[in-house]
Amino acid sequence: MAHLRYEALKNVQNRQKIDVEQPSEKISDFFGQKAFGYEQMRAALSPDTFKKVDHAIKKRKKIDQETADAVAAAVKGWAMSHGITHYTHWFQPLTGATAEKHDSFFDAQKGIENFKGSTLVQQEPDASSFPHGGIRSTFEARGYTAWDPSSPMFILEQVLCIPTIFVSYTGEALDYKAPLLKSLEAVDKAATKVCKLFDRNVSKVNASLGWEQEYFVIDKALFDARPDLVMCGRTVFGHNPARGQQLDDHYFGSIPSRIYDFMKDFENNSLELGIPVSTRHNEVAPSQFEVAPLFDEANRATDQNQLLKDILDKTALKHGLKVLLHEKPFAGLNGNGKHNNWSLSTDTGVNLFQPSSSARENLLFLTFFVNTIKAVYDNEALLLSSISSAGNEHRLGANEAPPAIISVFIGSQLSRVLDELENNGNIEIEKGDNLYMKLGIDQIPEIILDNTDRNRTSPFAFTGNKFEFRAVGGDANVANPMTTLNLIVAEQLTNFHNEVEAKINKGKERRLAIIDVLRDYIKQSKAIRFEGDGYSDEWVKEAEKRGLSNVRDTPRALDALLSDQTKKIFNKHNVLNDKEIDARHEILLENYIMKIQIESRVMADLALNHIIPTSIAYQNKLITNAQGLKDLGVDNSEVVKMIESISGYIGDIRKKVEAMIDARKKANKIDDTRDRAIYYSDNVKNKYFDDIRYAADKLELYVDDEDWPLVKYREMLFIR
Repeated sequence: MAHLRYEALKNVQNRQKIDVEQPSEKISDFFGQKAFGYEQMRAALSPDTFKKVDHAIKKRKKIDQETADAVAAAVKGWAMSHGITHYTHWFQPLTGATAEKHDSFFDAQKGIENFKGSTLVQQEPDASSFPHGGIRSTFEARGYTAWDPSSPMFILEQVLCIPTIFVSYTGEALDYKAPLLKSLEAVDKAATKVCKLFDRNVSKVNASLGWEQEYFVIDKALFDARPDLVMCGRTVFGHNPARGQQLDDHYFGSIPSRIYDFMKDFENNSLELGIPVSTRHNEVAPSQFEVAPLFDEANRATDQNQLLKDILDKTALKHGLKVLLHEKPFAGLNGNGKHNNWSLSTDTGVNLFQPSSSARENLLFLTFFVNTIKAVYDNEALLLSSISSAGNEHRLGANEAPPAIISVFIGSQLSRVLDELENNGNIEIEKGDNLYMKLGIDQIPEIILDNTDRNRTSPFAFTGNKFEFRAVGGDANVANPMTTLNLIVAEQLTNFHNEVEAKINKGKERRLAIIDVLRDYIKQSKAIRFEGDGYSDEWVKEAEKRGLSNVRDTPRALDALLSDQTKKIFNKHNVLNDKEIDARHEILLENYIMKIQIESRVMADLALNHIIPTSIAYQNKLITNAQGLKDLGVDNSEVVKMIESISGYIGDIRKKVEAMIDARKKANKIDDTRDRAIYYSDNVKNKYFDDIRYAADKLELYVDDEDWPLVKYREMLFIR
C-alpha cells in the first residue's frame, strides 16, 4: 500500500499541462450551441409549431402528437447535423444521480434514421431496479420516462439527451423532477392569486434559482490511492496537516494554473450546453473551489446543476484530476455546500423580493417577504428534512456551515421594518444616504450598501432581493429542497390569500386587510428570525427556548416527512401523495443505512488490513532498536514509550473495530427501516467512527512516513 502511495506521488509530478483554448473570443458565439433551446427551436420549427410549443411550455400545457412529431423531426435533424447517432431519455431517479439508456436513431427495418414524436414523448426504463421504496416489486419492472419540454434537450458525450420525468407503471413519481414541476405549478398558482391583489395584469409567477456549487479537486492518482475516497467519497482516516485553512490564504486567492485550465475546460463545455456559468474562485479550504451560474428558472437550473456535476467529473478525468462533491471529504476543513439562491418573479417583470421606495411596491414586497418567513417558521422541521443526509451530517454545524437549526436572517434594517410594521402598521422602507458607506479615501467612490449584511452562519438568509438557502449539501440534488421550499411557500400564500379575502368580505379595505394579516404573521413567526452567531452554544439554548428543532441525525430529521401536516400539504397541492411520501422516506432511510454501512466496512478494512499491519511492522523496528540500545547500555526509555503508545492505539483500534462490526451485525437484523437507521446512527457511526479515527490518525503521526500506507492530507491538498 505504501508503494501505491509513492507511485501516485510520482504520477502527480509527471503530469503534463493540458492547454485549453476557448472556442471563440466571445462566449456569445458558442453559448448554447449544444442545447436545443428556444432559439434553436425557433429556427428549426415552423412559426405555427413554435408558437404551440412556446404556449405549452409557458402555460404548462400538454403538447399534442402532431406538434411532438414536428419537434422530434426538428431535433433529430439538429442532432444529426452535429454528428449524433443516439439519443436518451435523461432523468433523475432517487439515487441522487442521473440516469440514461442510449438508443440509436437508425431504424434497421427501414434502413433510415428515424425518430418519432411518440419516442420523444415517452420511453420505458426498468422501474424495479431504481430506488422505489416498495412502490414496485422486483417482478413489476415497468416504468415510464416522459419528456419535459420546459428544459432544453442537449448533446452530451455524442448523445442527444432529452430531460424527462420518471414514474412507475401506476403513476407514482420515482424521481426528483416530477414533484419539482408540480411544486413550481403550486407556487405559481398561489403567488399569482396574491399578486392579483396588487396587479390584475399578473398572470404567472416563476420561481428562479441560482446555485453556488462548491467542490474539491485533487489529483486522480492520489484519489485512486485512497480506498476510502473511492468507496465513500470522503476520507474516513487522515491526520490534519500542519497547515490547513487557518491562514485564510486560499479563499479568493490566485487559482493554480492546472486547476485554471481545468476550469476553463469545464466552463467551455458548460457554456456550449447553455449553462450560464459566471463565477469561479478559490474557496476557503485548500484545493476547494466554487462555480456559480446566472439565475434561471428553477427547473432548468436544477437540470443544469445535475448536468454540471457530470461535466465536472468528466472534464476532471481528462486533466488527470478528480472532483470531490461530498459534503465533508476532509475532516477539519470546510466541507462542500450548495447555496440555493431562490426568488419569485412575475411575468410583468417584477422581482417579488425586491424592496422599493414606493409604498405600493413595498407592500407587495413585504407580503411575499413575510409570508416566506412564516412558511419557514411553520415548516422548519420539514425544510431540515429536505437537506438531511449522511454526508450533510458531517458538515452542518461544523463551524463552516449553518447549524442543523433552521432560522432566518434578514438583517438589521429589515428587522426594523418588520418591527415598525408589527407595532405601527408602517410599511415604509427608507432609502437614501444610509445606503452608502463613505470611506474617507478621496480616490475611492462611496460604496453602495445592500439592505442587509450577510450571515454565513444562517441556513436561510435574505440577501437583498432573494433568499439564500445555505444549508443544502454539495452533492445533493437541489430539486428536493427546492420542491419543499416552493411547496411550503405555496401553502402559506394560499392561507394568506384566504385570510385577506375573508377580511375584505367583512368590509375591510384591501390594503388594511393585507397589513393586518402581515402584522399577525410577523408576531407568529418571530421565533424563526435570528441575527446572531449560529455557531454559538448560546444559540442552541436560545433556539430550544423558542421551540425550534435541532435534530442532528438524518433518520430522526426524516420523521418530519411523515407528519400529518406534511402529508396534508403535499396532498393538497398535488405534489406527492401518501404512498409517494412513504416511499421517499423509506428510500432516504435505506440510502443513509447503506452509506454508513459502506463507511463502516471501509473503515474496518483499512484499519485491519493496512493501518494495523503497517503499525505492527514499524513497532517491530522500534523493538529491535530498543533491544539494541539496551544491549549497548544506552537509555531506551523514550523508544519504549513510543512502542507502548503504538501498542495502545493498535489495541484500541482492533477492539473498537470488532465492536463496530458486531454493532453492524445487530443493526442488520432489525426489520424496521427507521429503527435500523437510528441504530446505525447511534451505535455504529456515533459510537465508533470518531474513536477509531482518532487512534488511526495518532498512528499516522508515530509511524515512519516512508511506511505509512495512505496518501496524506498534505499530499492530496497541496500537491497538484
